[in-house]
Amino acid sequence: MHPSFIAILVILIMILASAIRILREYERGVIFRLGRLIGVKGPGLIILIPIIDRMVRVSLRVVAMDVAPQDVITKDNVSVKVNAVVYFRVMQPNRAIVEVEDFLYATTQLAQTTLRSVLGQVELDQLLSERENINHRLQQIIDEQTDAWGIKVSLVEVKHVDLPVEMQRAIARQAEAERERRAKVIHADGEFQASGKLKEAADVLSQNPVTLQLRFLQTLTEVASEKNSTLVFPVPIDILQPLVKLIAKKAE
Repeated sequence: MHPSFIAILVILIMILASAIRILREYERGVIFRLGRLIGVKGPGLIILIPIIDRMVRVSLRVVAMDVAPQDVITKDNVSVKVNAVVYFRVMQPNRAIVEVEDFLYATTQLAQTTLRSVLGQVELDQLLSERENINHRLQQIIDEQTDAWGIKVSLVEVKHVDLPVEMQRAIARQAEAERERRAKVIHADGEFQASGKLKEAADVLSQNPVTLQLRFLQTLTEVASEKNSTLVFPVPIDILQPLVKLIAKKAE
């Protein structure tokens, strides 16, 4: 085979290879012809004009992007370090390539600045207790900014809040004081309910003196059953009145 023929065959194969592109289901190709955007193609087999056409692959899958830990000063002047994760996907590949140089880098920088800005407007207690509201607010702000790039931000989650050691101790003391307060309130509420029941019992016993005497004898029985000891207690005169009357009748 002539060497020139082999060279021509190799060139044709190279041209054919550069003209054929295969895109997966989750990929799209942004096609530029002589530097001019002509459209978005894919998925499947794509035929390009060699040397004239250039294609940029764009993935349409959801991207989970970590936001590096940011030093934030909250509204109540507490310095914390916060990191987050942003979930987004490309909705319009042509805008993601044409409108911004590097949409991944741009989204990362936007998420970092928005995180510092939003968390700087809330207090530490809100940052720890109202995490869902803060996440929703971050998602709305970032999504509004990336809409011009053809990117949809679906979710933003604050992952970890790193507090200074002295602040951790202060929060621990506050939590302990709150637990003690709740315990005292529960104890006081129990005493209040018990006093009400005792008042009701006293009202019932006051209506019939015999019930008070029976309760007195029942208490003595319970005490005597616990310890084997001798008990000396005063006997109410009302209990002895029937016996006194019987003796008086016999004496007569």
